[in-house]
Amino acid sequence: MLSVGQVAKRADVAVSAIHFYEKKGLIVSTRNSGNQRQYTSDVLRRIAVIKIAQQVGLSLQEIKQAMAVLPINKAPTQDEWQKMSQIWRQELEARIENMQKLHSQLGHCIGCGCLSMKSCHLYNPEDEHGETRAGAVLW
Repeated sequence: MLSVGQVAKRADVAVSAIHFYEKKGLIVSTRNSGNQRQYTSDVLRRIAVIKIAQQVGLSLQEIKQAMAVLPINKAPTQDEWQKMSQIWRQELEARIENMQKLHSQLGHCIGCGCLSMKSCHLYNPEDEHGETRAGAVLW
């Protein structure tokens, strides 16, 4: 069993982050006879997954929903981790596609100057007039 300080040090996060993750239901602890939190070592992997997921832009709610398929009281199996990763795969692929689109069209977007959410190629990709005209107003 690990103390909250040990978990924080090994996971390279603040103790307050450990408490926050626990409050949000992402990790769990037990209490010892002195009423101090104790964690099993599998919590380190959960925290690593949480940190990675946050780095790619997933919200804590999305992380919690995906982690709901994992057992909370024991280390997940490889199959259980795989099941959880499938939940994120489609969302991450859509985000990657949007980022690639932004990357390839950013120069055009900045150069356009239309400042219009209605005619923007990135924001409104189905705009028929946007293919032939730039600007906020069709004259």
